Amino acid sequence: MSLPESHAGIPTITPQQLQEKIESGEAIDLIDVRTKSEYKGLHAAPAQVVPLDDLTPYAVDQVRTTPKDRPLFLICRSGVRSEKGCMKLLRAGYPNVVSVAGGTLAWEQAGLPIVRGTRQILPLDRQVQLAAGSMNLAGVLLGWFSNPNWYLLSGFIGLGLIFAGSTGICPLGWVIAKMPWNQARVDSASCCSR
Repeated sequence: MSLPESHAGIPTITPQQLQEKIESGEAIDLIDVRTKSEYKGLHAAPAQVVPLDDLTPYAVDQVRTTPKDRPLFLICRSGVRSEKGCMKLLRAGYPNVVSVAGGTLAWEQAGLPIVRGTRQILPLDRQVQLAAGSMNLAGVLLGWFSNPNWYLLSGFIGLGLIFAGSTGICPLGWVIAKMPWNQARVDSASCCSR
């Protein structure tokens, strides 16, 4: 079966199509590339976690159960990070990777099996928005009430957002993903299935 491609040329599959493969008895490997705490809060039931920053062929091989010639499916929150993960693995010479279109949001909206944790964490993109907005506001307030040089902080944040938007690389997102609250240990005993 030929799979549709994303705008980046990465093969994609819908959550429903992937679930049909699972229900037909086909063995699949589904890797969630979000942070461990995001994964712990909510994930597709068959997914295993390998965060995007740690995603290498070696890391994938440690959790993979199917042969390398079989497709490897990547999922994230909405499909953006899974596409980046696919590109990262393709560049590393890892063949046959497929992004789940719409990510975990689409998986949950389709009513497919999920595992929901007891502790919810904000998705990484919202953490970045909160941090950038807070620093920008702090720069404006400090510039107004303290010293005009603080306006440079707001300018720096603006340049960072322009860089992230134009390259797809977000240094602030990388830093926030490394924070302790995003490094939660994954323990299946603390999660319950819906």
